[in-house]
Amino acid sequence: MDFSAGHGYLLIGGLILVGAGLLILSLIVNLRVAHSVRDDVRHREKLLEYYRNIFSQLGVILIGIGVSLFIFFFQQNYQDQRRRETELQQVMAKLAARLARGAPVVETLGEFDEVLDEGGAYVSPELGGKNAAISAEGPELGKQVAKIQLVERDVDVRDFDILNLSRDFETSFVVNELDPTLWFNIVRDENEIKYATTQLALDYKDLQDAIGGEAIEAAVANPDKERKIKHEMLDILYDADLLRQRSRRFLARACWLFSKGKGFVALAPVDAIEADARSQQEWIERSKPLLAQTKSGSGDCFKLLRYGQAS
Repeated sequence: MDFSAGHGYLLIGGLILVGAGLLILSLIVNLRVAHSVRDDVRHREKLLEYYRNIFSQLGVILIGIGVSLFIFFFQQNYQDQRRRETELQQVMAKLAARLARGAPVVETLGEFDEVLDEGGAYVSPELGGKNAAISAEGPELGKQVAKIQLVERDVDVRDFDILNLSRDFETSFVVNELDPTLWFNIVRDENEIKYATTQLALDYKDLQDAIGGEAIEAAVANPDKERKIKHEMLDILYDADLLRQRSRRFLARACWLFSKGKGFVALAPVDAIEADARSQQEWIERSKPLLAQTKSGSGDCFKLLRYGQAS
């Protein structure tokens, strides 16, 4: 029986009404008993007394059951509300911690931006991207490799494991109240962040193998090695772009949720954040108006992304 939907209270109300009806019926029968006593009709008097007792006892029992159920479920509902409030406060606290810890990690994406967005916003080659990061060859490719090696040393991709809200939600009631599409998007982004960080670690190793211990300038001067290095660099750029897109969208969504306070559990997804985009730049341009108006803590959610700022 779903008491939260009101069905249980309908049952309780029905029991009390039926019980009250039986008591009223017993009073009516009692009047008949009085008439029978006055008319000295002993047989009818005993029969009516029997019915009166049955009706009154059933009425009292049903009312008692109804009142007992009402008290029990009122207490249960109160306890559930208190537990829900406690869990919601805990989830909000964890969400705030994710934001605080995730913001510095996302800020490090600026180093990937410097490589990916050289010569224009990065768009994956299969979607027609042709910026300098993609088209680099020869000495320019060597400079690009040197930059990405610096990024490899400066940015520990394992730190992005902090971007994981589902750990905080999945053991609480919140996961049952969140919009299914929103929940799916949260988990999908977490999986793609995990995939990107795992692949980047492998990509870095493959790049080193392609270079083969030579100086970068000498390696890219060899046509065969240059082709291998270029292939590995494109893999790195693809996974780095996936990481920054999903990480920034993840942090933006978390900030947006947190800005709504305890009412975030009733929110529906907004296209400005959730809709897929061909590139990070396209997503940034679409989401910036909403995020810039969304306040969380001391600043707006777009500033939290540290996009376009020196890291």
